[in-house]
Amino acid sequence: MFYLDTDLKTIKEMFKKFYILLVLSAALACKASPSKPAKVGPGDLLPDQKQSLVCKEVASLISQYNYKKVSLNDSLSNAVYDRYLKALDENRNYLLASDIKDFDRFKNEFDDDLKTGDLNAVFYIFNVYQKRYLERINYSLTQLNKSYDFNTNESFTYDRENQPWVSSATAMNKLWSQRVKYDLLNLKLATPDMTKNKETLRKRYQNLVSQAKKLSNQDVFQIFMDSFTEAVDPHTNYFNPANAANFNIEMSRSLEGIGASLASENEYVTIKTIVAGGPADKSRQINIDDRIIGVSQGQTGEFQDVVGWRLENAIALIRGTKGTVVRLKLLPKGTGASDKPKIVSMTREKIVLKDQLAKKEIRTYNANGRTYKIGIINVPAFYIDFNAYRAKDPNYQSTTRDVKLILDTLKRENVDGVIMDLRQNGGGSLIEAIELTGLFIKQGPVVQVRDTRNRVEVNEDEDPMVAYNGPMAVMVDRFSASASEIFAGAIQDYGRGLILGTQTYGKGTVQSAIELDKVISTSLRDMITSMTKKSNGTGAETKFGQLNLTIAKFYRVSGSSTQHKGVTPDVAFPSVIPLDKYGEDTEPSALPFDMIAKSNFVKVADLSGAIPQLNQMHNQRMANNDSYKYLLEDIAEFKKRQDEKSITLNEQQLKQQRDADEQKSFERNNLRRAALGLTPLKKGETRPKNEDLDFLKREAGQILTDFIMLDKGSRYTGVMSPSQPN
Repeated sequence: MFYLDTDLKTIKEMFKKFYILLVLSAALACKASPSKPAKVGPGDLLPDQKQSLVCKEVASLISQYNYKKVSLNDSLSNAVYDRYLKALDENRNYLLASDIKDFDRFKNEFDDDLKTGDLNAVFYIFNVYQKRYLERINYSLTQLNKSYDFNTNESFTYDRENQPWVSSATAMNKLWSQRVKYDLLNLKLATPDMTKNKETLRKRYQNLVSQAKKLSNQDVFQIFMDSFTEAVDPHTNYFNPANAANFNIEMSRSLEGIGASLASENEYVTIKTIVAGGPADKSRQINIDDRIIGVSQGQTGEFQDVVGWRLENAIALIRGTKGTVVRLKLLPKGTGASDKPKIVSMTREKIVLKDQLAKKEIRTYNANGRTYKIGIINVPAFYIDFNAYRAKDPNYQSTTRDVKLILDTLKRENVDGVIMDLRQNGGGSLIEAIELTGLFIKQGPVVQVRDTRNRVEVNEDEDPMVAYNGPMAVMVDRFSASASEIFAGAIQDYGRGLILGTQTYGKGTVQSAIELDKVISTSLRDMITSMTKKSNGTGAETKFGQLNLTIAKFYRVSGSSTQHKGVTPDVAFPSVIPLDKYGEDTEPSALPFDMIAKSNFVKVADLSGAIPQLNQMHNQRMANNDSYKYLLEDIAEFKKRQDEKSITLNEQQLKQQRDADEQKSFERNNLRRAALGLTPLKKGETRPKNEDLDFLKREAGQILTDFIMLDKGSRYTGVMSPSQPN
């Protein structure tokens, strides 16, 4: 299974818990040594034998098979150490300088620990961090009894990433006193009732303590493995079992469950949305804001109380295999904790996440006395339901299948051109990148892939059928990555369409998804399963998670890599996303740019003659366009705010600043609306649903309309040279 993306660094936010703490396994696998104490106090988290085994296996796979050919040495150890500390305390708000001095003895040891699966140092560091974290939150709770003077000229430095580590507990107390004062001041600006504000903040801090105490050894292991894999390269990632399941849901845009989204509110797992046609909807007994207090498997299974659970753990119980029964014990919205709950039984089904699939719209443009219809297809990801595909399900979900159906609809509606909107599309399946390109070209190479042995394979579209052969453009931005760059690069190289937007992310690597259960030997798996059974009374098969390993690099048919450089648009738009903050070229561990020989392909057309004129027409429009002017001002304002590190704690000054910002934002929004021909809003009024404020999408349609007019209404004549072999 080949992927071109692993969701661009959202893994750290996906803390999960799938397994109980295996104290016996930890004692056997992770013996303490004088230099690496395993415990610092009661309640510390410990690694287990399964994690030690996974650590060794992942380290071995990466050192042997990663495209980058990484050595597990002191240099890598230092990089892992730095990333691990940053993952725990990026803003330097919890750990003391003395803690860092203590941890520094492990700087050059992580490489050896990875090889042996020794996680003592990793957990020692985390347990110290957890202790400091709870100290800070508990200290903040004591500060709520104080009276604060909001008239002094004092400031709070909220961005401390590049500041020195705090030198002492006294200095840390001062920092957190300012933090509490800032939190209270924020609430005070909304309501003057300080008693109520302090109670609100008290509950917030208590919830932070509660959530911190729910962290598991699996969470610690995931954070450390992220630090290790990202030090190797940005897109090699280890997924624990729960994260692996979520990754595959993202890839397939479907899951098996009840068809409801959940949130954690005041220790309750709460229903927030219900998927139309799903089991929850069909039951007619579940409503928004109902609270789930218990979950049972099957018609007769015992209920497990989930009040106070972490959301991820509750979701793991509620999801399950299609066709199986789950029962929920619910407190309906508006009822109290002491009221009698109701029980709802449902049969799980396969749920297609339709709001995350490709969608279409049609816009009209008037030019030279004629109306042009432009179809726009928003493609949020290159998704495919691999399980359904392997099972030969004729209706499996995929980007290409969905876009093909949309194109058929647009052709029936006689659109004059099509725009593929790939903005914010971080990539996905390599298969889908190739097949989607094939909808727009007859046949030929789409992407070249070079493996660790420097062998180059040319992946081609072999289907001569073309789903759409009319004028087209592709919209991209800085977060268009991986599979998006393969598609956009191929369309550009073939001269098949225009590329509009900003320089793309620059991810030119291929990952293979390795199921670790298939790699780790049966004997070891059976041993750990046996130990798990002794520890928790179950005989459930142990799961080891998934490794997405960078195994190759891809290149455009022109021979150029998209690594670091991405795809450069034919008509450039200003980037709202800071190019110096996001992108492959900002990643220290990223692979470099290079080139290989171009493949043998035949261009559809040469668009180079049209591009200068299209840019000239675009620039002329923008010179007098208010929306464009406001966009540039917004970008400048955003850059200015990025450089700010502190904020005043003087109530009058902060209120004046907030009021001025709010008024400016209100006026600016109405100016934007006026520029787009929309009715201004009154204060407090919310804009109507589905109202279009996407100025850049409007301009993209205008550019494609310009292209069609330049081409005199006939496909690929006039402004383009005849196609030539390459």
